[in-house]
Amino acid sequence: MTTQTDNLTTIASRTVTPLGLEVLDVQLQNPGRRPTVLIRIDRLDEKPVSVEDLEAASRAIGAEFDALDPIKEEYRLELESPGAKRPLTRTRHFERMLGLQARVRGDGHAFTAPIKAVTGDQVTFDVAGQDVTLTIGQFQSNLAEFPPEHR
Repeated sequence: MTTQTDNLTTIASRTVTPLGLEVLDVQLQNPGRRPTVLIRIDRLDEKPVSVEDLEAASRAIGAEFDALDPIKEEYRLELESPGAKRPLTRTRHFERMLGLQARVRGDGHAFTAPIKAVTGDQVTFDVAGQDVTLTIGQFQSNLAEFPPEHR
């Protein structure tokens, strides 16, 4: 079953990919009242997201949402770079952040630990000296430690 957030993610993703961007996360906040659609984007070339990137993505997504009308009531659209709470959803995200702390929830786990290794779709975390290996897509994770420089 496709949720409204899944639909918004699909629309936003296909809209920003030609701009060299990717959608990391879509959140529908305050449903039922005046909702806010919060979209976190990143650059496919892994350079830092610029204000210009956010402006271009906002214009493109706003126009596509206006044309398709996926949210019937009035809403606010917000775009942001990943920042300190960067969602980690793909193999390359974990590879870029090797050695840094990640917050992990799901697949029977809840911990914050450094990313120790990435092999294919398997990510190994060092949880209090024990290796815990999980499969990408079966858990949620975000960066818990902001790197001192862009990775």
